[in-house]
Amino acid sequence: MKIKKVLNNNAALASDENGNEIIYTGCGICFQKRPGDELDESKIEKTFVMEKANEQFLKLVSEMPYEEIQVADEIIKYASENLGKRLCNNIYITLTDHLGFAIERSKSGTFLKNKLLWEIKNYYKVEYNLGCHALEIIKDKLGVELPEDEAGFFALHIVNAELDGNIHHTMEAPEIIDDIISIVKYTYKKDLDEDSFSYERFITHLKYFLQRAERNAYYEPQDPGIFEIIMERFPEAYNCATRIKSYMESKYPEKLTDEEMLYLTVHIARITDRD
Repeated sequence: MKIKKVLNNNAALASDENGNEIIYTGCGICFQKRPGDELDESKIEKTFVMEKANEQFLKLVSEMPYEEIQVADEIIKYASENLGKRLCNNIYITLTDHLGFAIERSKSGTFLKNKLLWEIKNYYKVEYNLGCHALEIIKDKLGVELPEDEAGFFALHIVNAELDGNIHHTMEAPEIIDDIISIVKYTYKKDLDEDSFSYERFITHLKYFLQRAERNAYYEPQDPGIFEIIMERFPEAYNCATRIKSYMESKYPEKLTDEEMLYLTVHIARITDRD
């Protein structure tokens, strides 16, 4: 396999037999190598398959210390294994880039304040715990101690990769979820059991609900008869869902469908069950 481009001593760009551009990393894999030279496959530690060369990622790999690339990969691999799902490839750019800047800022004692930390800890608990583990990996492998705020930022990158969404929308989502929860609490004049299974399912539903809102891809109406039954059975929950509908339509251009209202109503009825 011939080297197409030397990124640095530890990374090379090459093409496989299908024409896919692949970044190969490994300690000293390109030491004293030039484009056209054979790649020492025994030194390959990690491969990044790309449909086409992503200039931003190529730049990251060529400029960032190899140890930081390895740490970013370990964080992503750990998150993927613990979530039991494959994460969007874009996380290799966003999380790796964020890691590099976080470490640079730490050298001057400059840290970003995460204004969404409370919401992230409460609405993305699994991802937040993965973010905390990321801090442990960074401290163990790089000797850099980052603040808790960074665990929240790493969590958002993981959430974004789970949903294959836009990072800016992902950063807005915790506040929107918080607003929706506040609407429920205000409507029912009660606190919610945040440790209950129903609450956890509602938060999960809201994550994907916001993803559909972002993509203008709400659930299509199915059986209007079922919607009528749910409205009659849970009038207070439906009233609450109507308030959420008004709120969402002030945020997103698409109108909520009856199918979305049905699911919201059922979830609200469950988390506010007075029995």
